[in-house]
Amino acid sequence: MAHDLLALLDPVEAPSAVLAVFDWSVLWQRLFHVDHAFGRALFATIYISVLAQLLGIVLGLVAALMRMSKLRVLRSLSGLYVWFFRGTPVIVQIFFVYYGINILFGVALIPNTLDLRFFVLGGAALAGILALGINEGAYMREIIRAGIDAIDKGQMDAAKSVGMRQALAMRRIILPQAARVIVPPLGNEFNNMLKTSSLVFFIGVQELFGNADIFYSQTFQPVEAFFAVAIWYLLLTTIWTWIQSRIERRLAVSERDLDQIRFYERLRGGMAASWRRM
Repeated sequence: MAHDLLALLDPVEAPSAVLAVFDWSVLWQRLFHVDHAFGRALFATIYISVLAQLLGIVLGLVAALMRMSKLRVLRSLSGLYVWFFRGTPVIVQIFFVYYGINILFGVALIPNTLDLRFFVLGGAALAGILALGINEGAYMREIIRAGIDAIDKGQMDAAKSVGMRQALAMRRIILPQAARVIVPPLGNEFNNMLKTSSLVFFIGVQELFGNADIFYSQTFQPVEAFFAVAIWYLLLTTIWTWIQSRIERRLAVSERDLDQIRFYERLRGGMAASWRRM
């Protein structure tokens, strides 16, 4: 009906007609009077993003250490991992993990439910976390590798000269210093993860985007539903950008005076990296 109305109007009058059709009360309700289902969807977006990012960091660290190994087979496996998961769409990987991994290995690696004592994790959510985390690990490998390479090679030699093994020197000397270089891009990766987590809706996980889609299917108000969820995503990424700026300031990740780096500059920098995966 809204489209038929706009078709009869003069093009100059169309913008005002759009505002007239838009139901502001629905937007207000979706932002400030959320129900239990929305709360669960918001929680799902957060825990999926956090767990997937943590998994990505662990896999990225392992892959980065494999890339630096003297064994050619480990270096090859690390390169193959990055090549495959950076070269295929995230949505394809999510579908493959959820629908194909149990069939491929012939065992139920992805259970229907996983009881974590504090809450029950559904099989679809678990598959989404695994797929997003494995994909993220391919990107984190390059970030961690670059952070390690930024540390002076002489520090490893100095550690070995006083009797430290390479693994101990890496853990106590190299990685703590590399963290100062790794934190800024890692923060941007988590910012992207908050938005990429919306893809798990396509395997049945009810997160923020899924909740908005269900609301739209019940009310036939897509503009209000998806505009509201866009604001929620913007709020989440803005909060994380502020937290990231505080972490960077605490770690003094840059030689530049961090007090001179304004918050909105960080916000724009995080947004600029968000086009990479979609």
